[in-house]
Amino acid sequence: MRSFDLAMSSNNIGTMKRKPGRVNRSGRGLRSGSGLSRLRRILPPRLRGDESVESLVDDTFLAYNGARLRESCQLLTKKVLRRDVVVGVSFAGALTPAGLGPSCFVPLIEAGFVDWMVTTGANLYHDLHFAFDYPLYAGSHRLDDAELHRQDIVRIYDVLLSLTDNLLPTDDRLKEIFRRPEFQKRMGTAELHYLLGMVADREERRHRRRGVSVLAAAYRAGVPIYVSAPGDSSLALNWVESVMLGSRLVVDPTIDVNESAAIVWQAKQSGRKTAAVLIGGGSPKNFVLQTEPQVQQILKLEQAGFDYFLQVTDARPDTGGLSGATPQEAVSWGKVDPEMLPDSVVCYLDTTVALPILTHYALARRRPRRLRRLYDRRERYSRALTVTYREFEQAVEQKSTPKARAEARARAKRARGWRRTGKR
Repeated sequence: MRSFDLAMSSNNIGTMKRKPGRVNRSGRGLRSGSGLSRLRRILPPRLRGDESVESLVDDTFLAYNGARLRESCQLLTKKVLRRDVVVGVSFAGALTPAGLGPSCFVPLIEAGFVDWMVTTGANLYHDLHFAFDYPLYAGSHRLDDAELHRQDIVRIYDVLLSLTDNLLPTDDRLKEIFRRPEFQKRMGTAELHYLLGMVADREERRHRRRGVSVLAAAYRAGVPIYVSAPGDSSLALNWVESVMLGSRLVVDPTIDVNESAAIVWQAKQSGRKTAAVLIGGGSPKNFVLQTEPQVQQILKLEQAGFDYFLQVTDARPDTGGLSGATPQEAVSWGKVDPEMLPDSVVCYLDTTVALPILTHYALARRRPRRLRRLYDRRERYSRALTVTYREFEQAVEQKSTPKARAEARARAKRARGWRRTGKR
C-alpha cells in the first residue's frame, strides 16, 4: 500500500488521520513558495563609499530595525509630509542637550515639516542654553561623578555642562524674564513658549547664532509647542520662584488640552489627514495621541483616529508602559484609525541614531511645505470646538429629539463653514 497519494492536493498533505502502522509524509517541501515572488529580494549592491544617505537607507537597510528605519523614512516622505497632512511631533528624552535641536528639529520646523509639537520642559530649558550661547560639551560617561560635582560640572550621560557658567546663568535669565509684563497672566504652555521663543530669537540674533534654538525656530514659524507636564522641569522651578516673589504668571494645562484637541479635530473637519510622529515616548507621546480620546470619548464627537503613526523608541511593549505601546494597541483607544494601520511604523532604535537619518532623508526627498502657523489659529480652533460641543450637549439635554439633532447638525455645519473661512 502506498503511504501517500502523489495526486493529493497540497492543502491536504499532512492533515490525514494517522492509522496504526502507517507512516504519513509531512508535505514539507512540496509547495512552490510562489508567494515570495511578490517580496523584495535581499540582494543589496556592494557599498562603494560614495553613497548618499538616501540610497544607503533605500538599498541596504533591508532587515530588522534597519528595515523599520527605512520604512519610517519612506512613510515620512511619501505620506506624512504631503501638503494635506497636519503633523504633530513629540519628543522626549534629553535630546536638546545632545544637539538635536540645531541639527534636526530646527531644519524640520523651518521646512514646514512640523505643524505642532509636544516635548518636555527640560528639553526647552536646555534649548535656551543654545540661544543664550552657553556651551555644552561632548564628554564621557566614564568620568568620576563625585569629582565632577566638586568641580560644579553636571553630566547627562556623556554630555557635560557647567553649573557656574551655564545652569545658574540660565536660571538668572529666566527669573528676570518671568517677571516681565507680558508674562503676568494666565496662559497655556503654547503661549508661554511662544514668548520664550521671542526672547530666544532675539538672543540668537544678538549672538549671531541664528538657527540653534527650537524655541526660536518655532516662534518664527508659528509652531505651537506644548509641554504635557509643565511642572516637571527647571522652567517650572524658575517660574515658581518668580511667583513667590510676586509674579502673576499662571500656567493652565486645561488650555493645552483644549487647544491640542482642537488642532486635530479641525484638521479632520476640514478634510485633512493627521500624523503623529513620536520621537521617544513618555508623556509627550501620550499628549499627542490623547487628542483623539478627548474628542471621541470625552466630547462624544464622531471622528476617526490618526491616519499616520511613526515612532522611534527603545521601549518594549510588553511592560505595559505607554512609551512602548504599539499603534495596534492605540487603535483600541481610538487614537489610531484602524483602517490606516498599514501606514504605521515603530522603529526600535536610539533616537540619536535615527533622527539625523530621518531628518536628512526628509530634507533630501521632500520640498519644503507652506507653514500652517497653527499658533495663530489655535484659539479660534479651540473656540470652534467648544461651540460645537456645547451645541451637541444642548441637543442631548433636549432629550435628543430628531428636530434637535437636525438643528445641532445644521449649526455644526455652519460652524465648520466659518472655521474654514475664518468668517461667521
